[in-house]
Amino acid sequence: MTDELAAHLARAWAETRPIEILAVVLAIAYLLLAIRQSIGCWIAAFVSSCLYVWVFFGARLYMDSVLNVFYAAMAVYGFWQWRGGRVGAALAVRRWSGARNALGAMGVLGLSLVSSYFLRRFTPAAWPFVDSMVSWGSVFATFLVARKVYDNWHWWLVIDSVSLCLYFIRGLYLTVLLFALYLALIVLGMREWRRNLPLEAHAA
Repeated sequence: MTDELAAHLARAWAETRPIEILAVVLAIAYLLLAIRQSIGCWIAAFVSSCLYVWVFFGARLYMDSVLNVFYAAMAVYGFWQWRGGRVGAALAVRRWSGARNALGAMGVLGLSLVSSYFLRRFTPAAWPFVDSMVSWGSVFATFLVARKVYDNWHWWLVIDSVSLCLYFIRGLYLTVLLFALYLALIVLGMREWRRNLPLEAHAA
């Protein structure tokens, strides 16, 4: 099994287009900069997202392709928010209540049921419900990042685990490696952002 996976990865690397390689590099840069709470993360996110629109469309992961259009827009929003938005004050890391996260999860599930129905009916989409769940979950988690909500890391832990399996099935092996790295960096992100939480939020 290990030799087979190594052979798959070697073949995938040889077949990987430069556009996916650049998208991966910039995606890693985004996450590393986000962990450090550097506003430059949103510039890397914008360019990477634009590149991934093309990559995922070619893999027939249409919701992921549309999702990256959203990511590009959210990169602009996140940049504006982290600079201080209208009030000119930088955002501080904070937590959301379990109830607010539960409402977010219900919204993600509802939207996923709707979008997966249309994907099954009108497109040859691969794994429409899983693709939809990943996409809508990512929409919500990205909003949490833009607002510097600590809980975003818990959302990404689940989302990226599912995404890794999905991209492996679709043969996007370099992106699989990216998401494996994401999982490790998510743990680092949790630790780094937790240091900036108000003391009362640590007990939550």
